[in-house]
Amino acid sequence: MSDTHSDISHDQHAVRRQKLVEMRAAGTDPFRASFTTTHFSGEAIKSYVEGQDNAVTVAVAGRLVTMRDMGKSQFVKILDQQGQIQLYVKKDVIGDDAYAAFKKLDLGDIIGAKGTLFKTKTGEITVRVETYTLVSKALRPLPEKWHGLSDPEQVYRQRYLDLIVNEESRKRLMLRSRIVSHIRRFLEDQKFIEVETPILESTAGGAAARPFVTHHNALNADFFLRIATELRLKRLLVGGYDRVFEIGRIFRNEGVSRKHNPEFTMLEVYQAYSDYRGMMVLIKDLLTTLCLDVLGTSEVQHAPSGQVINFGGPWREVKYKDLIRETTGDAGWFERSKAEKTAGAEKLGLSIHPGWEEFEITNEIFSKKIEPNLIQPTFVTHLPKELCPLAKLTPDDPTTLDVFELCIGGMEVAPAYSEQNDPDVQRAMFESQAGEEKQNIDQDFLLALEHGMPPAGGMGVGIDRLCILLTGAESIRDVILFPQLRSADKP
Repeated sequence: MSDTHSDISHDQHAVRRQKLVEMRAAGTDPFRASFTTTHFSGEAIKSYVEGQDNAVTVAVAGRLVTMRDMGKSQFVKILDQQGQIQLYVKKDVIGDDAYAAFKKLDLGDIIGAKGTLFKTKTGEITVRVETYTLVSKALRPLPEKWHGLSDPEQVYRQRYLDLIVNEESRKRLMLRSRIVSHIRRFLEDQKFIEVETPILESTAGGAAARPFVTHHNALNADFFLRIATELRLKRLLVGGYDRVFEIGRIFRNEGVSRKHNPEFTMLEVYQAYSDYRGMMVLIKDLLTTLCLDVLGTSEVQHAPSGQVINFGGPWREVKYKDLIRETTGDAGWFERSKAEKTAGAEKLGLSIHPGWEEFEITNEIFSKKIEPNLIQPTFVTHLPKELCPLAKLTPDDPTTLDVFELCIGGMEVAPAYSEQNDPDVQRAMFESQAGEEKQNIDQDFLLALEHGMPPAGGMGVGIDRLCILLTGAESIRDVILFPQLRSADKP
């Protein structure tokens, strides 16, 4: 922000403060406790009856975002949850004193107004104001109309200003709420039960990720912010909840990027007596109905690739190993030595760490050379067993798992498994993954499995990534109301 702009903002702040003093001296309360509305802006506009000016009375409220002074009358617009509506304020109608006070209002002030609807000569549905009330005085000015929020960091740090001045942001974040609402309704219609599980865990499990650690003073013990909800939800399968889901915040103490935020929203869903193929049907039905019901179309523009993602067409299914063989041009890739795989990956332009295991070298090829090019909905199936200790092994290939990763728009959106329900196999897989850190194994979960868990399909859906795809956002920060940022006083 320029020094000149700062000076102007400071001057306006001082002027508004002086107006506040004068209002209070005159006995006016500039911060009302309430105002009774009858309509949001969009509802009011829809309630207008064509050809019947002044037949419908409404009471609306919102923030002043434009003001056009015409001497003895003013056209202004207010912004509320549904958008903008125009008000026509006339001196002869509201009275001299009220009009004089109205002319002292500033952009950003929040008012309530009551009146009848009419259509202007330009065809805009407008409220002919009979009475108005200042309900909240804005002591600081809005960003300049034509410059908006010029500092990208300020967009996220002062999201409330972004929502006021940036219609695109407001629509995108409103759309996110509708997406989450649709997911809930869809799953409830499929007889799934929504539950809540703990955020504080004594053992960080259910995924391979670095957790955040916090301390509980009363118990004098460290706890982890959950990195997944999986192990809790599968306990509920043991307890007789056959179809269960949770939409909740997940915390992973890892990097920040266009696709990653330290805390994010994940849907996890588990269905007893199903498997990973049942999850294929579920996610395809969910996303196709979501696009049609919320977006009104099954086709979404994917700006980075220039392609149109078609959710209504056939979804590709391909095995992980086949993609690796195709990309490396080596039909015998999985029989090669570590040295040969390293050389093959480096030939593709990848940098391979000497300490990596063979499956990590292979997965680097998938992550860097394959996944970014999977734009259309693609089920990548039968991943290497080393990548997840919680899924069933593939019966005809014990080196892989009965799982899929749904990739859309060049990123993983939803992994799903045929869940491991054999407690002995699960223990062995946990111990293999944990290595020397056996104390980190969730023994209570293994105890629950020993009581019997039905076969099940399980799936996670990254809500933030899904919203990036469906709203055309540039970054995960654009679809989270308040993304994680460095402290304002740190560079």
